[in-house]
Amino acid sequence: MSDVVHLFSALQLRDVTIPNRIFVSPMCQYSCTNGLATDWHLVHLGSRAVGGAGLVMAEAAAVAPEGRISWGDLGIWSDEQVDRLRPVARFISEHGAVPAIQLAHAGRKAATRRPWDAPEAPLPAEALWQPVSATARTFSGDSPTPRALSTAETAALPGLFAAAAARSLDAGFTVVEIHAAHGYLIHQYLSPLANDRTDDYGGGFDGRARLLLETVAAVRDAVGARTPVLVRISATDWRDDGWTVEDSVRLARSLDASGVDLVDCSSGGIVPDVPIPVGPGFQTPLASAVRSGAGISTGAVGMITSPEQADQIVRTGQADAVLLARELLRDPYWPYHAARKLGRPIATPPQYLRAW
Repeated sequence: MSDVVHLFSALQLRDVTIPNRIFVSPMCQYSCTNGLATDWHLVHLGSRAVGGAGLVMAEAAAVAPEGRISWGDLGIWSDEQVDRLRPVARFISEHGAVPAIQLAHAGRKAATRRPWDAPEAPLPAEALWQPVSATARTFSGDSPTPRALSTAETAALPGLFAAAAARSLDAGFTVVEIHAAHGYLIHQYLSPLANDRTDDYGGGFDGRARLLLETVAAVRDAVGARTPVLVRISATDWRDDGWTVEDSVRLARSLDASGVDLVDCSSGGIVPDVPIPVGPGFQTPLASAVRSGAGISTGAVGMITSPEQADQIVRTGQADAVLLARELLRDPYWPYHAARKLGRPIATPPQYLRAW
């Protein structure tokens, strides 16, 4: 039985050994000023490391100021932001988890309010900027109109991600993830529902995938051969005229050839009001399809809540890891409870041994 891959098996990605297959999904906290992490991030992310997760991923960190979803988002475009993130990455690592960070650009879904801000409340001056995107098409009727990026500006985007990746390593993170999902900037280039460009970054599949593949190449060059690079995609737009699972399999083959180590399979977000069959594990079949179709490691995410469910996903080869989001907000110590329920050993901080 020891050779059976299960939820508490180690996962090796390049030079990084992840002690189990439970990943903390990147979750925006909207608690920064000028992109700077605070004590909230140390406690929030640190508690999940103490709680037994194998990999703890910091929220979407904007690679440029205009790439923030809201004015409260985390940033990784300056060295000052690196200094604030160092204690976070160090604490995660010291407590047995792998510190990771997601690199992002919100594109046309930028310059929004924080989720809890009242709609009538005035926005601070630093919250007001014009978003950019693949085209000048808005996300929805009440979204700001983006400015379409030129060909030269698009070609410069991979450099922003590469610089952010280098800063991430300087901060102490040992895994980086490129955010290409949920209707944010790279997804805006991938999906025909948002990209009607006629230059080298538009048109058919190859043109729409160009930005992501150039970004992967730039990030891989920036972090070197030893650092795992992950990519989060929306594996389907849930519309027949949008990005499809078949597109994701084709893309994943190219990502694998480009040095990506794991594809984190989410879905949706490119346009509003799309019916999505939400339910327990509803996105797991997407991770399974990409894994089997492209021969690349995948992560499953989306309403994974029970230890048995998570273990079954890994044990049956549907995905190589599970990413938990809301469930780990509700219970930072979910991995400990899962280990006990599944009868698996898990490292425990000596300060907490009396409880276990």
